[in-house]
Formats: sequence, structure tokens, C-alpha cells
Amino acid sequence: MPCKDYACVFEWRYGSAEMRGLFSRDNIVETMKFVEVALAEALGEAGVAPPSVAEELKVAAEKVTAEMVYEEEKRTGHDIAALVFLLGRFSSKEASRWVHFGATSYDIVDTAWAVILREAIGIVKEKLKMIAERLSSIALKDLPMPGRTHGQHATPITLGFKVANYIYELGRSYGRICDLEKRLLLVKLGGATGTMASWGEKGLKVREGVAKKLGIGYHIISTQVAPRDGIAELISSFAILASQLERFAVEVRELARPEIGELWEERGERIGSSAMPHKANPVTAERISGLSRILRSLASGAFENIILWHERDLSNSSFERFLLPHSFLIMDQILEDMIGLLDRLAYDPERMRINLHAANDIEMAEALMNELILAGLTREEAYNASKEASRIALEKGLRLWEAACSINKVRELLGCDSLKRVLNPEGYVGLSERLAKDAIKYFNEQARKC
Repeated sequence: MPCKDYACVFEWRYGSAEMRGLFSRDNIVETMKFVEVALAEALGEAGVAPPSVAEELKVAAEKVTAEMVYEEEKRTGHDIAALVFLLGRFSSKEASRWVHFGATSYDIVDTAWAVILREAIGIVKEKLKMIAERLSSIALKDLPMPGRTHGQHATPITLGFKVANYIYELGRSYGRICDLEKRLLLVKLGGATGTMASWGEKGLKVREGVAKKLGIGYHIISTQVAPRDGIAELISSFAILASQLERFAVEVRELARPEIGELWEERGERIGSSAMPHKANPVTAERISGLSRILRSLASGAFENIILWHERDLSNSSFERFLLPHSFLIMDQILEDMIGLLDRLAYDPERMRINLHAANDIEMAEALMNELILAGLTREEAYNASKEASRIALEKGLRLWEAACSINKVRELLGCDSLKRVLNPEGYVGLSERLAKDAIKYFNEQARKC
């Protein structure tokens, strides 16, 4: 049976049923009919059309199906014209005169998209909150582990601190989405070139009426289409969000390596390889990476759609029919995968501790340098002494405190007992716990915005 969704490529694999339903052909047509009825009501209230037209159009709209619209489109070559003609055929002759009166196709298309995207963005925000909630439970874990910069051991962190950084980034994305909604989710109503000429002085009242019925604001001016920067901003924000989630997915992939073994995705009975029974591949994290690449590539096309000729051309239309449904289905799948990944996430505190000490604690060279500065050395002197202690520790297999204690000047300034105490990496995690709590608070503040 042929796929009946705009997003049929993804119907069997990506995106939740809820998100797929929003972008189904049925829902798109239903939303367009909803907008046409709202327009008829606004025309009646503004005194442009008889008030009875809207009630008659509601009845006609119930009789027109998506299947009928797309069959009619085969004849007309135009989906909105097909919808309008069908609504007229199921209305009286008098009422049919006023269907779509003064409107242009993209008054309906762009406004319908605003209604659909409002619901779709709501799904994204809810799943983003679910992810933050799961991350927040981990962010409170005070488990020391290696910090890594450039792939090398840096100063120690905690697991909670590592995860809290992602919560903060996701909070920024949540706030970004809230901000863009006021520029994107707007009624577009202006007629053929946006001047409202067909409605005369009553045009503003018609637009306000439609906006009020749909529960959203409106563009104060437009050409034949709404400004495409709103869509570009949306897809860009999705690309950023996907990249943030991919960064976490890459972290899991890296730390799941057998030689690291700090974090991994529990696979249960699922098969990692058809050839190698022992494999427990991080396939969910890898799928997040793969799908994120698609979203980033779609963002460039969204920017191209801003650049329309004069009061508009049709170059944006075909791309947006693909762009909008697929961007949301990809984003939805990434969010679903992230939730699943977190639900199956496992970590090993003992392996973190072992790895933290694996390089003989040389990651505490900064702490040693600072102690020497506080004891009176210049920064250059302290830096060189700490570097020398690190070299000795690696070459002789000593802990950093032992290597530092073997250097006369360092031992005289700080003493071996003090060195052993201050150069323990498990105690050098700074304000990790406080900063993690601040990150959780920040996300919750952003989530309360909208």
C-alpha cells in the first residue's frame, strides 16, 4: 500500500507516531481546512462576507478528505486550488463565492504550518525536558573521574559536572526555541502580494480575526509568503540542538571503549554484530550522530529559501515540503534515542577511579604549581618544578606527590605529608557539585519561559 504521508521515507523507521501524525497528509489537509474556516469566520465578522458562510463552510470541510484533495490536485496541479474548489462544490453557490476570498495560497499554507509547527515544537520541548530530567539525576553524582582536553587527561572532574555541562547547553537550546516561536508561529494573511487589497480597509480586522481564532499572533507585513527567516531560524536551532545531543552521544561512544570503560549503553538482548557475538556496539549513540548530520545539512537549504525573488517565487515550496516534516521527524528521533540512551546508560565509578590514577596523578601538576606559587615561587619557577615532577613520575612509575617529594626545593617548601594530601586527584574537583546544581537550575528557568 503506498505511503500517504509527506514524510513517507521515515514512516517505518524514524520519528514517533505522534510526530508522524502531525505531518501526515490527513492532518495537513485538516489544518488547511481549519484555516479556511477561520478565514471565512473572520470575513463574516469584518463584514466582508455574509456571516452564514462560515457555518456552511464548516459542514463542507467535514465532507472534503485529504484523498479527495490530492486526487483533485492531479487535475489542477495545485493543492490549495484543489482544496478551495472542493470546498466550493460542497457549499451552496452563494457560500462558494466567498471560500478563500481575497486570500492567496500561502496565506493558507504558511498559517497552517504555524498551527502544525506549534504542536510539533511542543513535542520537542516536552522531550527536551524529559532528557534534562534524566541528566539531572546523573548530574548530582559526586563521582571523581578524569577530565580530558585534547583527548588527554586534564584536571579531575566529577561525572555530575560532566553531565551538567550538557544540561546547561540544552537549556540554552530550550531558551532558543522559546525565543524563535514568537517570530515563527504567526498568521500570514495579506493576499496576492501581501497588500490586503481584496479586503480594503477591513484587511487588518480580517487578519486579527484569523489570528484570534487560531490563538497565535500575526506577521505585521509580508509579501505573498511569510518571511522565511523564521523557518531558517527553526532549522538552525534544531541543528544546534542535534549537535549538542550528538556531543553527548560521542562522549558515550568514546568512554565506552574497552580501554576506558567509564560509560556505556546497556544493550541487553540486542545484537551488536552479525559476525562477532561479543560486540556491544553503541548503535543508539551512533544513530544520533548520523541523524544530526542530516539536520545540519538541511540548515543550509533553509537559508537558501530566504532569498526569494521580488514578492516571492516558488523555489522554496518543494524544498519545504521535504524540509519541515523531515526536520521534525529527525529531531524527534534524536530526542527519542537520547531518552532511550539515558534510560540504558551505565557507568562504573571504580573504573573512573582507576583511570583517574592511571597516569600516576600527573593531572595534579596544576595543583602542585599553585601550591608552589603560594609558597613563594614565581609562576615560571613553579611551572618548571611541576613539569619536572611530572617527568619523574612517569619515568620512575611514582605518584606525582612522591616525585615532587624527591625534588629538594619542592620538599623543603611543602613537605611530603602535605604533598600527599593536596595532590590526591579525588579531592581536586573544585565546585563541581555547586556548578552542577546551577546548571540544573538554569535549565528549569528556561523551561518555565514557555
